[in-house]
Amino acid sequence: MAYTTLLVRKNEHIGIITLNRPENLNTFTTVMAQEINRVLHDLEQDAEIRVIIIQGKGKAFCAGVDVNEMNGKNMVERLNWVNLMGQLSLTIASMGKPVIASVQDLAIANGTGIVLAADLAIAAEGARFGTTAVNLGLFCMGPAVALSRHVGKKKALEMLLTGDIIDAEQAKQLGLINKVVPREELETETLQLAQKIAAQSPLAVQMGKKSFYKMCDLEYAKAYELVNHHFAILCSTEDAQEGVNAFLEKRTPQWKMR
Repeated sequence: MAYTTLLVRKNEHIGIITLNRPENLNTFTTVMAQEINRVLHDLEQDAEIRVIIIQGKGKAFCAGVDVNEMNGKNMVERLNWVNLMGQLSLTIASMGKPVIASVQDLAIANGTGIVLAADLAIAAEGARFGTTAVNLGLFCMGPAVALSRHVGKKKALEMLLTGDIIDAEQAKQLGLINKVVPREELETETLQLAQKIAAQSPLAVQMGKKSFYKMCDLEYAKAYELVNHHFAILCSTEDAQEGVNAFLEKRTPQWKMR
């Protein structure tokens, strides 16, 4: 399928989505939001794909939402537009397949929102992050949802209210990203992480990720009840039996395709 704002390719069991508006710093438009949600759903249904990478072409990862689309909308149209801009976060959380953000240079506003929504994130040295909408008389209300869950109320509000930009090392310390690597190693490091996850049981990874998101906001005892149920189901699968047998027999497991 052809896309106007994305480049999509497959590398064995890994789907790679590239934001492809480099002349506009990969800012989100209506079309890009529609296309990235569609391709995420398509890759989720693709039995060959086990892990997904989101990256940006050119200088920036993503510099937020294209503000040129803000004007000329009534309230209903504006609400639908806002919902579409934030749909990616809900899409990723609902998926079984892990999504990795691979970030170079600039990821601000909705760009930071993508990083927060991703299950894992690797950034190049010199990458910058920020919830900067307040500098335009707006507010990063969508990214605030995930940000507050990553860093807590006070730090989240500091970032949201000041619009300050932080570097990759600060982002790592706050838990917004997993790893910082030299720029020239970003693609290789991201691919290696994706390949490591793709080598695991697809069933275990996808059931585990879905279980994780479902339990995150539950009361403590209810979270345990839920994940215990999920684990019991997982233990009864062919992949679980194959994994245990392979461990005992000291061989590489042969996972079943999804």
